[in-house]
Amino acid sequence: MRGFAAAFLLCTLLAPRGQAWPTHTACRGGSLEILYQSCDPLQDFGFSVDQCSQHLKSNLSIRFGIILREDIKELFLGITLLTEGTSFLSYSYAICEEDLPRFSFCGRRKGEQLYYAGPVHNLGLDIPKGEYQVLLKLYNEDHSMVACANATVISS
Repeated sequence: MRGFAAAFLLCTLLAPRGQAWPTHTACRGGSLEILYQSCDPLQDFGFSVDQCSQHLKSNLSIRFGIILREDIKELFLGITLLTEGTSFLSYSYAICEEDLPRFSFCGRRKGEQLYYAGPVHNLGLDIPKGEYQVLLKLYNEDHSMVACANATVISS
């Protein structure tokens, strides 16, 4: 009977969730709103942007936190912009490289917390009016997913 109970518990924990993760607000201010939802069936995470403006500054302050399910000797960010379900721009960026650890969390191991609060450097641009879908994926050197988000950017 114990074996059945253990198998049932394991199947319950590993089975895909029937409901999606809640939608979170990364920022809301003036004429810009950024919403996101984890697309990882096993884990949600926290993310926020400090300055919420249609003009993205070149030094944007963010906060991000997650418990790692994978080691991250190397960490990459994949960004895909979508319109009406069709991808029109994809970009990949190395955040942590084995020989060039840019952040203190580079090299963290499975089970540890990854928390970052600080600037991210970008080009700085104006977000045109409209609603945009963005798929963000963090993955490690083995292409294992570390975090995944479907984001909606609403600029009015």
